[in-house]
Amino acid sequence: MAPDRLPEALIDLYGLAPLPREGGRYRRTWAGPERADGRPEGSAIVMLLTAEPGDFSALHRLPTDEIWHFYRGDPLALFLLPEDGGAPARTVILGPDVLGGQHVQFTVPAGTWMAAEVADGGSWTLFGCTMAPGFTFEDYEHGDAAELAARFPQEAARIAALSRP
Repeated sequence: MAPDRLPEALIDLYGLAPLPREGGRYRRTWAGPERADGRPEGSAIVMLLTAEPGDFSALHRLPTDEIWHFYRGDPLALFLLPEDGGAPARTVILGPDVLGGQHVQFTVPAGTWMAAEVADGGSWTLFGCTMAPGFTFEDYEHGDAAELAARFPQEAARIAALSRP
């Protein structure tokens, strides 16, 4: 298979569908037993982003830790804004070059604003996210670009680029 056809083949293989509001294509691959509060004990997704304009995971946060896993393709840039605003923003690169500082797995702490895009020079990334307790759409808090830019003015351009209305 031609390398430029691989993303489409992965979309077909995994049955990936557009992820509402956040962006990218995803599919839930596992959800644990339901807890008393209605949430699953844990959950996992597989997700694909491309370098096409507008294809990114928009700024959002969750009330529990989320573990990101790199699987295949080009490195993924994971942009992080701490909830307390006391620490600076940072970008973590998920990718295969672990000896060069990339991560194959990275835990985003609960309450951290996060967004992701294919790293500069790349064309696509296949990755996954795992949470315990599991994800529900009620947990998802979509970032407001103006509000976040006011709190992190030095990151205003990146916030605007990684936000959706």
